[in-house]
Amino acid sequence: MTDLTGNGPGGLALLTATEAAARLESGEITSEALVRDCLDRIAAREPDVGAWAFIDPDYALEQARARDATPRLSALHGVPVGIKDIIDTADMPTGHGSPIYAGVRTGRDAACVAAMRAAGMVIMGKTVTTEFASPYPAHTRNPHDTERTPGVSSSGSGAAVADFHVPLANGTQTGGSVIGPAASCGVYGYKASLDGLDRGGIRHCKPSIDTLGLFGRSMDDLILLRAASLGHRDAPRAARVANEPPRIGLCRTHGWDQAETCTRTAIEGAAKLLADAGASVREVDLPDAVIEVEPEFNVLNSWEGAIALAAEARDRLDSFNPWNRERVEYARTLTEERYIEAKRRLAAARAALAPLFDGCDVLLTPSLAGEAPLGIEGVRSSVFNRMWTQMYTPCATLPLFEGPNAMPVGIQIIGRGEADDSLLGDAAWIDAAIRRALGMVPARV
Repeated sequence: MTDLTGNGPGGLALLTATEAAARLESGEITSEALVRDCLDRIAAREPDVGAWAFIDPDYALEQARARDATPRLSALHGVPVGIKDIIDTADMPTGHGSPIYAGVRTGRDAACVAAMRAAGMVIMGKTVTTEFASPYPAHTRNPHDTERTPGVSSSGSGAAVADFHVPLANGTQTGGSVIGPAASCGVYGYKASLDGLDRGGIRHCKPSIDTLGLFGRSMDDLILLRAASLGHRDAPRAARVANEPPRIGLCRTHGWDQAETCTRTAIEGAAKLLADAGASVREVDLPDAVIEVEPEFNVLNSWEGAIALAAEARDRLDSFNPWNRERVEYARTLTEERYIEAKRRLAAARAALAPLFDGCDVLLTPSLAGEAPLGIEGVRSSVFNRMWTQMYTPCATLPLFEGPNAMPVGIQIIGRGEADDSLLGDAAWIDAAIRRALGMVPARV
């Protein structure tokens, strides 16, 4: 995988959030110095990567100086974070990737932003989103190869963290919009359970499926940012270290035939390494009810999406990208009875999935089918992601491998619904075990 550290100014921008937080707490560095180095990196790299929808360097430094002048409010006090541009920030525009909202300021913070601000974090700016978080590419490029896609729709967040613009960012996932960009760009990503992070105040949120997620450059980064996003001063100790090796279910899923050789090698190799490290690993299959219900994703997504965007579709449908227009047209063919039936079937599928976790703490499965494809307009299928979004399970992707083109290949860890802290603790154990076994990561597969 391309070493991006030398592709521009580095300095404190190269620190993980966890490393930066420790140095800030000790007084070794200041938030202003950290933010200044991040801004220098952005100035050098943004023309190539295109990760930002809005950034005001002077205001970022103003926030940092204010953080330096006040008592520490959390472990991440003074650490900068990027906010996906569908999430409201009181002091910045929220453009939703759409000309309809260009420059629009709501004057309010979404709940997750308010929590980060209360934790003393520096709200660095707004990261690029595709239009209304649709799976239709924007202009952001993969920093490891700018001829390749960074994934959608939290593309700016994944690229910004990977390219050392900021140590942390957030995003949302409907299909695969957190795990996909994190895996494509080679960073750590976490998608919460449906209500594992507060979605309050996200304007176009589809209540039955849209989920918040986080990006970082280590598992500890994700654990700390989850704590800050929930209003906790420090990360829960239970999420930091798993007391004993987890029970792991190797779950190839019904999409396995779409997985490329590098992904298959990564998953099967990881399973062996984890068994050698003392974890219990066994193969598991998804219940038929989970596989059969996957088409309901389109019903739920289209119905609730059309409601969320009703005013925009009524007044400015001509400005929508082709995917969003098609979704609106499809929703018009649905009935409320069909939507209710889809919700019922999905609830039944979640009930059918739950017993699988009686014998496993987590599942091991692909993050994506393979490396990020050539062409920024390319979109990887979310076949390995959308089922977990529908099942309300928390997920994490670990950037431990690289494919034949030296591009990131992630492995995905799935936890029981609403067991987010346990999932992150088990994923941290898995990450550490594989890193010890490999010696150097990412490993070529």
